[in-house]
Amino acid sequence: MTKFIIPFITAFILTAVFIFLLKFAATKINWVCRKSSRHIHKKNAFRLGGIAMILSFILTIFLNADLYISMQLYGVIAALLIILAVGVWDDVREVFWKTQFFYQVSAAIIIFIFGVRIYFVTHPLGGGTIDLSSGLAVIFSIALVIFWAVLMINSMNWLDGIDGLSGGISFIGALTIFFLSLRPEVNQPPVAILAMILAGSSLGFLIFNFYPSMILAGTAGSMFMGFALAFLAIFAGTKIATAILVMALPMIDFVWVIGERFKNRKSIFRPDNNHLHHKLLELGWSQRKIALYYYSVTAMIAIVALNTRMIGKSITLIATVVIMAIALIFINKKLDEKKQV
Repeated sequence: MTKFIIPFITAFILTAVFIFLLKFAATKINWVCRKSSRHIHKKNAFRLGGIAMILSFILTIFLNADLYISMQLYGVIAALLIILAVGVWDDVREVFWKTQFFYQVSAAIIIFIFGVRIYFVTHPLGGGTIDLSSGLAVIFSIALVIFWAVLMINSMNWLDGIDGLSGGISFIGALTIFFLSLRPEVNQPPVAILAMILAGSSLGFLIFNFYPSMILAGTAGSMFMGFALAFLAIFAGTKIATAILVMALPMIDFVWVIGERFKNRKSIFRPDNNHLHHKLLELGWSQRKIALYYYSVTAMIAIVALNTRMIGKSITLIATVVIMAIALIFINKKLDEKKQV
């Protein structure tokens, strides 16, 4: 287990060190954090967590003797540098959503070109798999990679509204992929190492981001965590179903918020405070309570995901969607009653 623990500790320490250095530098130059209507945090918190996590993730990869830097990994690193650049750009000066989307798609295309691909999918109407490695099926494969990466990036980005949420979910997701990678039917130690590097980076950030935070993930950080979970799920034998379950709460919230914006004839790209964590805050929940609620539900779902096959995962996802929909309807009703009082 040493070869998995060492990269975890390395990434954890590097992230913490980078955060201290970046915060010190930001204080010296009087860095002014760009405000966002979606984020609730202390006034002196800096949007620098993403820089620390991405740098520690990449540096730990190069420092790890057990990892062979393949073309796939070079593609991932190139994509992460793009995410770092556009993320920091948005953290300093807000970037139009179309520009962000362009770079998100570009990052997905880069990893696809370098070999991070979905080569098969499970047949939806029965056993077996559908080959996506050749012919016209490759077009469907790249479309899936783009859709999956963009979905994960934005689900995590929208989740990052209060202290501790994104870092905690990323940590649990990374651990889930770690255990998944060690299962006999997957057996991918390199992916397990990468997952532990992400877990270390996420935890190194989380200790500074849990309420009350002194550092925020920023756009760079939330995009990094979502993108990292996306490509690790593809690496781990295309275990996207497991990643979907781990990200069930933010993804369901993501879809629900889009539905509400359509219903109210608002732009789906304009930030608001209609996310589940914002609604729980309105009901009187503390930021810590909300974060711990997300952690506990995500951890329970992750345990189920690791111990069930496709049918079990499907049932779990359907049950989660139904329960969440009922909960959101109930919460909306409570908030409406509260406003009428």
